[in-house]
Amino acid sequence: MDFLDKLGETITTKSREVSGKAKDIAEIASLKSQINTCEDVIKKNYIEIGRIYYEQHALEPEEDYEEACRAITNAKNGIADLEQKIRDVKGI
Repeated sequence: MDFLDKLGETITTKSREVSGKAKDIAEIASLKSQINTCEDVIKKNYIEIGRIYYEQHALEPEEDYEEACRAITNAKNGIADLEQKIRDVKGI
């Protein structure tokens, strides 16, 4: 009977360890998900700050932002050209 008792204790102990590790993994996954949510908020607000800056300073940006503003303006012009080509193809 001693062998079966020890076996039962070992199984119970291992089961608790596995259960604890599973809880740890779930908690880590939840925390990583929360980190991703926070990073998404940061990215969204960085983008919003950049959009506001561009709208306010596109014509005369500070030197550090001149290249980025020019790239945005060029991309917007490219989009407008492509949208016009789409309208032309559709006959609008």
